[in-house]
Amino acid sequence: MPKAPLNQRIAQGAGTQPADLVLRGGTVFCLVTGDLIPGDVAICGDTIVGIGAHYEAARVIDVTDLILVPGFIDTHLHIESSLVTPLEFDRCVTPHGVTTAICDPHEIANVLGPDGIRWFQSAAECTLMDLKVQLSSCVPSSHMETAGACIEAADLAALMGHSSGLGLAEMMNYPGVLAGDPGLIAKLQLFAGGHIDGHCPQLSGLGLNGYTAAGIRTEHEATTAHEAREKLQKGLRVLIREGSVSKDLHALAPLLTERTSPYMCLCTDDRNPLDIAEEGHLDYMIRTLIALGVPALAAYRAASLSGAEAFGLKDRGQIAPGKRADIVAVKSLAACDVQQVLAGGVLASPTAFAARASLPETGRHSVKAPAVNASHFRSPANRPETDVIGILEGKILTEHRRTIIPVTDGDKHPDPARDLARIAVIERHGKNGNIATGFVQGFGLTKGAIASTVCHDHHNIAVVGADYADMALAANHLTTLEGGFVVTCEGQVLAELALPIAGLMSPAPFEEVRARLHSLRAAAQSLGVTLREPFLQLAFLCLPVIPALKITDRGMVDVTRFELIP
Repeated sequence: MPKAPLNQRIAQGAGTQPADLVLRGGTVFCLVTGDLIPGDVAICGDTIVGIGAHYEAARVIDVTDLILVPGFIDTHLHIESSLVTPLEFDRCVTPHGVTTAICDPHEIANVLGPDGIRWFQSAAECTLMDLKVQLSSCVPSSHMETAGACIEAADLAALMGHSSGLGLAEMMNYPGVLAGDPGLIAKLQLFAGGHIDGHCPQLSGLGLNGYTAAGIRTEHEATTAHEAREKLQKGLRVLIREGSVSKDLHALAPLLTERTSPYMCLCTDDRNPLDIAEEGHLDYMIRTLIALGVPALAAYRAASLSGAEAFGLKDRGQIAPGKRADIVAVKSLAACDVQQVLAGGVLASPTAFAARASLPETGRHSVKAPAVNASHFRSPANRPETDVIGILEGKILTEHRRTIIPVTDGDKHPDPARDLARIAVIERHGKNGNIATGFVQGFGLTKGAIASTVCHDHHNIAVVGADYADMALAANHLTTLEGGFVVTCEGQVLAELALPIAGLMSPAPFEEVRARLHSLRAAAQSLGVTLREPFLQLAFLCLPVIPALKITDRGMVDVTRFELIP
């Protein structure tokens, strides 16, 4: 919906001209005072022009007995992790009340470079929701992985100025910032005085002071109330995260009060269509927070007004004259049961979604991995002392465990009895053909293998298994699919999801992707997997900027020391 001329907005707000649209019969929840305000909401074009009075209008929507709240703002996410295109993501989550999404396209940027970011900028011109595209700061996330591209400050400068832009996306390489890495400093200086997103798990004390002094403004990696409190005290806006793997909402809920809510926001980071269907999106976070005892005012403020203020979006976050007409109608504040959604004055309906411009596919045939066989997964080590990645379900943090795995016939074998599975990363961008192997504990695998090209953030092939031949089958099948998820066992492919757009996204409707995820989850469970979301959990085992032990195509990474293990 276009913005109407100023004189027209003033006249409609003053009631001297009929409004374009009126929402009648509802009550507005004010996120500043906490009051419930009866009366019409008048809209001119994409802008709210009046509340709390009676208006005449060309069109009226009946919202009798409903409570109207501002549209929700997801303050940090990677749409690629929804496994669908930005347009399908829009169709999936806007009906849940999300009218603004602030994304970091660094997943596709790690595969396609600046062209991947440009594709997201083009998508932002088509979506019903307002899609904001931050510019990715860390492609790759570190020097300890092989990505498909490398983005420097000059590349970012060429991408600045698009209408969807807000600033620099999450500065993940916090050790590099503290070490004064010249490339990172150049990016920070490019965005000096503007918005810069943070990413510094478990950083505290002097290190946190130095990192925040770089101009960092937000932080979504806090996993305890103690950690989040220190970050608030040092000037960071804390984004409470509840994704498909990273689940911090319960831990941070006690910190979210009417006092702190102006400085705390909500985000999903990585959430797939299966969890959205079963639980919801930000609407799920809101009702869960309220159920945990958080005041409704604090929960809804964190979901909208606080995000708007944190990112300088002064035109939204409140149902008030002059604000963007992003409005969610619910029956109950506690239930956050979304009935209707307006995004920029447009009712989120099948007709509105069908009227959007189309977006061409990109990033096809991006999986260029070497063919592998069972022998590639043997461990060349000759010491029984072994570093093991320890999974912590519900977190992307891992433990650095050490155990004894005997060398038999020149190999350390997977040991399902101790939940020790082989994990491997295979370079798939056609750069060097690296293959690295290690051990992981926490999947519960007793047989077979699962594999994925969603492998943060370099997006090589990650495969975990109890059988080398099944691991090879899964990895090779991903090349045939042009990327995706695969489950194999005893020489058979049990389930798959093709993600041919950069090896990250499906061009299919989100409903079809959701059905495939159901099958994949069931197939993984048939192998003994106990994790609720094994595929994204696998992906995060490969991200070398999240403590404590990870793996890339270059080997096992001690993230605490920020170095590869020899």
